[in-house]
Amino acid sequence: KGLRSPQESVHDLSPIESSRIPTKEDLRELREEPTDPQAQQEIINSIEEVYFSNDSFDIVKYELERLPPVLSLQELEEYRDKLKQQQAAVSKKVADLILEKQPAYVQELERVTSLQTGLQLAAVICTNGRRHLNIAKEGFTQTSLGLLADQRKRQLLIGLLKSLRTIKTLQRTDVRLSEMLEEEDYPGAIQLCLECQKAASTFKHYSCISELNSKLQDTLEQIEEQLDVALSKICKNFDISHYTKVQQAYRLLGKTQTAMDQLHMHFTQAIHNTVFQVVLGYVELCAGNTDTKFQKLQYKELCTHITSDSYIPCLADLCKALWEVMLSYYRTMQWHENHDQDEAAAVSSDGSNVIGTEENSFDRSYVKKKLEHGLSRIWQDVQLKVKTYLLGTDLSNFKYDDFIFVLDVISRLMQVGEEFCGSKSEVLQESIRKQSVNYFKTYHRTRLEELRMFLENETWELCPVKSSFSILQLHEFKFMEQSRSPSVSPSKQPASAISTTVTLFEQYCNGGNPFEIQADSKDDETEDVLASNGYESDEQEKSAYQEYDSDSDVPEELKRDYVDEQTGDAPVKSISRETLRSRKRSDYNLNKVNAPILTNTTLNVIRLVG
Repeated sequence: KGLRSPQESVHDLSPIESSRIPTKEDLRELREEPTDPQAQQEIINSIEEVYFSNDSFDIVKYELERLPPVLSLQELEEYRDKLKQQQAAVSKKVADLILEKQPAYVQELERVTSLQTGLQLAAVICTNGRRHLNIAKEGFTQTSLGLLADQRKRQLLIGLLKSLRTIKTLQRTDVRLSEMLEEEDYPGAIQLCLECQKAASTFKHYSCISELNSKLQDTLEQIEEQLDVALSKICKNFDISHYTKVQQAYRLLGKTQTAMDQLHMHFTQAIHNTVFQVVLGYVELCAGNTDTKFQKLQYKELCTHITSDSYIPCLADLCKALWEVMLSYYRTMQWHENHDQDEAAAVSSDGSNVIGTEENSFDRSYVKKKLEHGLSRIWQDVQLKVKTYLLGTDLSNFKYDDFIFVLDVISRLMQVGEEFCGSKSEVLQESIRKQSVNYFKTYHRTRLEELRMFLENETWELCPVKSSFSILQLHEFKFMEQSRSPSVSPSKQPASAISTTVTLFEQYCNGGNPFEIQADSKDDETEDVLASNGYESDEQEKSAYQEYDSDSDVPEELKRDYVDEQTGDAPVKSISRETLRSRKRSDYNLNKVNAPILTNTTLNVIRLVG
């Protein structure tokens, strides 16, 4: 209906409200009347509080209820005049306030009008905007933005497909890992497993990957177990390519130091298992049954079951097996020395990664110290095992050449120990000294009995020997002949003279065994190629006899197989008793003029002195 002035708005009030608000005439009268502000304020203050209550208060009812029971016209008029004065004072106050606020009211009215105009303009703009939006929706959103949405969806699906292919590859990884483990490609298997774990962590938001991740962890642990088994194989048969793969694998795992600790445990275990299996094999072979009670015995108890016949072959095999273990350790140290030199050369040419270089240097230092410390530890284990075997059997009843062979094997083993770690092998020396003292006591007693028998049965006849006979031709004095002769054949020289600079480990690094020669020599000694005599006439026999070395003049009872303790050389073979008797008859007359005066007892005493 439009905006109106306050005076025009008064006509829209209710009758009661219009009675409260003065009319134009009243306002004019009020403005024209001289007023005293203080008097008017006192009149306003005299108004009862009830008149200032809310709009729901009924003034007419209130005034009617206040009328006294007996009405007096004069009192009513006076009371009415009082109310009119109060009303006039209030109207005057309201009129003054209205006039005071008139400029602000006009200004606010103008603002409201301007706001109304702006709202109408905004409504028009909104209407036009909605119309244009509908046009854009029909012509652009549903087509162009639809294409963009499809493209985005396509990109997401391509990414999903790539992820699914990766997951499929990860699921098939276990087959490839099994193949690589069968091929003993441990570094490749670990590298693949670590890459798969890294990829699995990228796709861990898929439920199937969490299962795969735990499976890969189990596979990695399985690889470590197989790697430990592969490391244990190094102890008996060192292979450079195999060991290189194992070390690379442990480096990928970051467990180089752990690998070295495990390797020493395996070497210790290999020594124990090797000697036990060798001795157990001979014990079961000699027992001749399939009884498994020996397998439950301790190694010390097992050594007491070795028979005299199998003692020396078992000792030789025992030393062969222990040599293989020590050679593997020696070659392991060689591998690390060469590897450290190669790494040091590579670092000097390219020193970019300082942190990695320091870590590798620490690992190399740890490995070197561990290997050097392990030398004496492993040799100590070897000594204790051989000592147990040596003292497990009484050697006092062995043949002389058998006991000498045992001494020679132990001497060679002590030489190995000195080259291995610079040890003087006190444990082996003490154990072989005990056996030697025990053997000498028995041997001395037996030889005295034999000498007594020789003396009691001596016929005091000349022993038929050549005129060129010398005690140096006896086996017991052969060491003196070799020490005096400046031109000894290489085959007769001691092993130390052949190679003064080449150690046993360098000599047998690529094959062979220093204890195989001893065993072969012992086997050859048991043969007696001269056991029979096939000569038909004394002349042939005499001719053949003269072609023999003067050692052949020694009677049979004085001939015994013998191995030189210092050189390890095999002796010239014994000659049969029948051959010697026939030669004694045929050669006696031949040499009796120039031959030394000797008896069998004399030769026996000389041999015993030797």
